[in-house]
Amino acid sequence: MKIKPGAPALLVSLALITLTGCGMNDSSGSATPSGSADSAEAPLVGTSTSRDAADAVEKASSELYDLIGVKGKGSESRSGVMECEGKDPATYFKVFHPWSFYPASADQLDEAMERLKSELPKHGWKVVHYEPDTSQAKNLVLTADNTERKYGVSVVQMKKNDPPKLSLTVVSGCYRVPEGKEVDRF
Repeated sequence: MKIKPGAPALLVSLALITLTGCGMNDSSGSATPSGSADSAEAPLVGTSTSRDAADAVEKASSELYDLIGVKGKGSESRSGVMECEGKDPATYFKVFHPWSFYPASADQLDEAMERLKSELPKHGWKVVHYEPDTSQAKNLVLTADNTERKYGVSVVQMKKNDPPKLSLTVVSGCYRVPEGKEVDRF
């Protein structure tokens, strides 16, 4: 998979927006409105090693792949670790998993987005944003939060890409590393 130099930064930015500005914002796991006083704080997920948290986020991505429900191929990508804003980076971390879905036929992109929009709520996700972005391409963007699992996902439909694709980023809330362990950054 070829990635343009600015793509990873864009994906991480989209992922951060998912958890910090769209509803899943307090440590109790209850949703708070965007723009509230604590909207910059990601929810606390629990205690985990970086590797176990990364495996869990990749499992969530796999579940999303199944919800897309159209024939196609997912990109091979690994998750990464980032800091939790305002928390000790030696103790707290988030994981993110950027990946792409390439449908067998470009005309299936709309069907894939519609399926995600309708299927996500049936699986514990709340769609908090579904509209075109402000880019020249007017890419359709879906953002959803899962308050129980404390994950967010951003899906960008990129019809004008060659090849056309869905660009997905799943991001977790903040994990605390177990006592005696270190945050493994990858």
